[in-house]
Amino acid sequence: MSTTSRPGSAERWGPLWGARPADWAGNEEQQLPTYEEALRHVDIGTGQCVLEVGCGSGVFLRLAADRGATVFGLDASEALLAIARRRVPDADLRVGDLQFLPYEDDLFDVVAGFNSFFFADDMVTALREAGRVAKPGAPIVIQVWGRPERCDLEAMKAAVTPFLPGAGTERKPPDFWRPGVLEELAAEAGLEPQTAFDVAWAYEYHDEDAALRGLLAAGGLALIAESVGGGVVESAIVASLAPYRTPSGGYRLENEFHFVIASA
Repeated sequence: MSTTSRPGSAERWGPLWGARPADWAGNEEQQLPTYEEALRHVDIGTGQCVLEVGCGSGVFLRLAADRGATVFGLDASEALLAIARRRVPDADLRVGDLQFLPYEDDLFDVVAGFNSFFFADDMVTALREAGRVAKPGAPIVIQVWGRPERCDLEAMKAAVTPFLPGAGTERKPPDFWRPGVLEELAAEAGLEPQTAFDVAWAYEYHDEDAALRGLLAAGGLALIAESVGGGVVESAIVASLAPYRTPSGGYRLENEFHFVIASA
């Protein structure tokens, strides 16, 4: 059920996102508000073919399948796809790269990417590929992080940045949340931007251990923490989360996410 494609960003990101798949799967289940908001803007139902790129453990695909769609998912991590197969047994799930989608032209009624397109080495190429495999006029759902001042997780990102490989030397990516930025990228890829909107919701963790399990599962942070050792990265994360600690000892992290829906 899985195939590989030409190398690209998937070769780099697959092992990182798959380092702690069960922990990430639990984290992804908290992202239901993002997926439900997308479904309020895009009609998905019986007889449609839906593709999610960067499908992770298959939470969105489960929602689409429950609405009667035939679902397809592509991800860089075989470990996450193993969980997605259990969650959505009838899905067509493949290992692959965002820039080299292993599907025919004009196949899908909806293509969606939630915090995934910007992991491609060339985001415009990834968006162009999404448009290629979508039917003419079909919606392409593009979701990214929202305004930094409305994302509590920015504090954690700042705390771990000094430990990342190449810290301080990598070029800063565009601010995808700024009005017009995603629209310009979509247009460059040959898509037609239709609508933009934002949604906010919170990750919630019942204690410090749960927060660390969920956050370290993202993008290979657990591997970085292990290489640094001594609990240094973990301590930096916990310190950064102090403002978001609840009276019960858990954590609530409110974040905003930005959407653009374009047509192929």
